[in-house]
Amino acid sequence: MKLMKKIFGVVLIIFIILALLLSYAVYHFFYDLNAVKPGEKISESISPNGEYKITAYLNNGGATTDFAVLCQLDDGQHVKNIYWNYHCYSAEIVWEDDDTVIINGVLFENVEKDTYDFRRDK
Repeated sequence: MKLMKKIFGVVLIIFIILALLLSYAVYHFFYDLNAVKPGEKISESISPNGEYKITAYLNNGGATTDFAVLCQLDDGQHVKNIYWNYHCYSAEIVWEDDDTVIINGVLFENVEKDTYDFRRDK
Protein backbone atom coordinates (compact mmCIF):
# COMPACT_ATOMS: atom_id res chain seq x y z
CA MET A 1 0.00 0.00 0.00
CA LYS A 2 2.84 2.42 0.84
CA LEU A 3 4.54 1.57 -2.45
CA MET A 4 1.35 2.46 -4.37
CA LYS A 5 1.14 5.83 -2.61
CA LYS A 6 4.78 6.59 -3.46
CA ILE A 7 4.28 5.61 -7.11
CA PHE A 8 1.11 7.71 -7.29
CA GLY A 9 2.93 10.69 -5.73
CA VAL A 10 5.84 10.43 -8.19
CA VAL A 11 3.48 10.09 -11.18
CA LEU A 12 1.47 13.09 -9.95
CA ILE A 13 4.60 15.24 -9.58
CA ILE A 14 5.82 14.25 -13.06
CA PHE A 15 2.40 15.06 -14.52
CA ILE A 16 2.34 18.49 -12.85
CA ILE A 17 5.85 19.31 -14.10
CA LEU A 18 4.97 18.26 -17.65
CA ALA A 19 1.75 20.31 -17.55
CA LEU A 20 3.67 23.38 -16.40
CA LEU A 21 6.31 22.93 -19.11
CA LEU A 22 3.64 22.52 -21.78
CA SER A 23 1.79 25.61 -20.52
CA TYR A 24 4.96 27.68 -20.67
CA ALA A 25 5.76 26.43 -24.19
CA VAL A 26 2.27 27.32 -25.45
CA TYR A 27 2.50 30.80 -23.90
CA HIS A 28 6.01 31.41 -25.26
CA PHE A 29 5.33 30.32 -28.84
CA PHE A 30 1.75 31.56 -29.26
CA TYR A 31 1.21 34.53 -26.92
CA ASP A 32 4.51 36.13 -25.87
CA LEU A 33 5.03 39.20 -28.07
CA ASN A 34 8.66 39.50 -27.02
CA ALA A 35 9.43 36.03 -28.38
CA VAL A 36 8.97 37.33 -31.95
CA LYS A 37 12.32 37.91 -33.64
CA PRO A 38 12.89 40.83 -36.04
CA GLY A 39 13.41 40.31 -39.75
CA GLU A 40 14.56 42.82 -42.37
CA LYS A 41 14.60 46.45 -41.19
CA ILE A 42 12.17 48.53 -43.27
CA SER A 43 11.86 51.83 -41.40
CA GLU A 44 12.39 53.70 -38.17
CA SER A 45 10.95 56.77 -36.52
CA ILE A 46 12.08 58.89 -33.58
CA SER A 47 9.64 60.59 -31.20
CA PRO A 48 9.43 64.42 -31.30
CA ASN A 49 11.44 64.77 -28.07
CA GLY A 50 13.98 62.12 -29.15
CA GLU A 51 13.24 59.90 -26.15
CA TYR A 52 11.93 56.92 -28.15
CA LYS A 53 12.82 55.21 -31.39
CA ILE A 54 10.51 52.75 -33.14
CA THR A 55 12.11 50.39 -35.65
CA ALA A 56 9.92 48.38 -38.04
CA TYR A 57 10.94 44.99 -39.43
CA LEU A 58 9.44 42.87 -42.19
CA ASN A 59 9.28 39.18 -41.30
CA ASN A 60 9.12 36.58 -44.05
CA GLY A 61 7.53 33.44 -42.67
CA GLY A 62 8.48 31.34 -45.69
CA ALA A 63 6.47 29.65 -48.40
CA THR A 64 3.52 28.69 -46.22
CA THR A 65 2.85 32.00 -44.46
CA ASP A 66 2.45 35.65 -45.43
CA PHE A 67 4.62 38.59 -44.45
CA ALA A 68 4.27 40.26 -41.07
CA VAL A 69 5.53 43.51 -39.55
CA LEU A 70 7.17 43.76 -36.14
CA CYS A 71 7.85 47.14 -34.49
CA GLN A 72 10.25 47.51 -31.60
CA LEU A 73 10.37 50.40 -29.14
CA ASP A 74 13.81 51.52 -27.96
CA ASP A 75 13.88 53.94 -25.02
CA GLY A 76 17.68 54.03 -24.78
CA GLN A 77 17.80 51.39 -22.04
CA HIS A 78 15.43 48.63 -23.21
CA VAL A 79 14.12 47.34 -26.52
CA LYS A 80 10.71 45.68 -26.56
CA ASN A 81 8.27 44.52 -29.20
CA ILE A 82 5.13 46.67 -29.26
CA TYR A 83 3.48 45.90 -32.63
CA TRP A 84 3.06 42.59 -34.49
CA ASN A 85 0.71 42.35 -37.47
CA TYR A 86 0.18 39.61 -40.05
CA HIS A 87 -0.67 40.10 -43.77
CA CYS A 88 1.27 43.34 -43.52
CA TYR A 89 4.13 44.61 -45.69
CA SER A 90 4.94 48.11 -44.42
CA ALA A 91 4.79 50.29 -41.33
CA GLU A 92 3.40 53.81 -41.33
CA ILE A 93 4.55 55.37 -38.05
CA VAL A 94 3.06 58.75 -37.07
CA TRP A 95 3.90 60.42 -33.77
CA GLU A 96 0.99 62.42 -32.34
CA ASP A 97 3.07 63.73 -29.43
CA ASP A 98 6.01 62.59 -27.29
CA ASP A 99 4.20 59.49 -25.91
CA THR A 100 1.46 58.82 -28.46
CA VAL A 101 2.06 57.08 -31.77
CA ILE A 102 -0.06 55.52 -34.51
CA ILE A 103 1.34 52.49 -36.33
CA ASN A 104 -0.66 51.40 -39.38
CA GLY A 105 -3.81 52.91 -37.89
CA VAL A 106 -3.33 51.37 -34.42
CA LEU A 107 -3.25 54.02 -31.68
CA PHE A 108 -0.74 53.68 -28.84
CA GLU A 109 -1.75 56.29 -26.26
CA ASN A 110 1.11 55.32 -23.95
CA VAL A 111 3.91 53.97 -26.12
CA GLU A 112 5.71 52.41 -23.14
CA LYS A 113 2.70 50.37 -21.97
CA ASP A 114 0.47 49.74 -25.01
CA THR A 115 1.04 46.84 -27.41
CA TYR A 116 -0.70 45.36 -30.43
CA ASP A 117 -0.55 41.67 -31.37
CA PHE A 118 -2.78 40.45 -34.21
CA ARG A 119 -3.12 37.08 -32.46
CA ARG A 120 -4.98 38.69 -29.53
CA ASP A 121 -6.04 42.22 -30.52
CA LYS A 122 -8.66 42.52 -33.24
